[in-house]
Amino acid sequence: MALFESSEELQNVLFGFFNIITKDPQIAPKLLKSKLIIRFNYTEPDLTITADCSGEEIKVFVNDTNLKPEVEMWMKAEIAHKFWMGKVNLLIALTRKQMIAKGPIPKILQLLPAITPAYALYPEYLKNNGWEKYLI
Repeated sequence: MALFESSEELQNVLFGFFNIITKDPQIAPKLLKSKLIIRFNYTEPDLTITADCSGEEIKVFVNDTNLKPEVEMWMKAEIAHKFWMGKVNLLIALTRKQMIAKGPIPKILQLLPAITPAYALYPEYLKNNGWEKYLI
């Protein structure tokens, strides 16, 4: 059985968290510096989240088909959840094909230090929003 019961539930959790990241003073400026448009394609359940870091502020979209991403990533929603909990190493996940990336891999890897503070934010975000059942 999938960790998230529906695409709507996944959207509530991850879209909300992405919006927290986009306003974080440690994370957001570094993401904006990348100028990337990144699309995350999740399965089990299905959902797409696109983060547009190419402008003055980061914009996050759900199931957007208009933006052309420079980077696309595919993974099960549970892998994404474990990643934000700090339980999945990106390089190992890419090697094991738990995550598939299309686009400039070096640029993706350069973002890792920028998003590292998010690993501490995610469990706190889950607690603050009544999603303790997802804590691992």
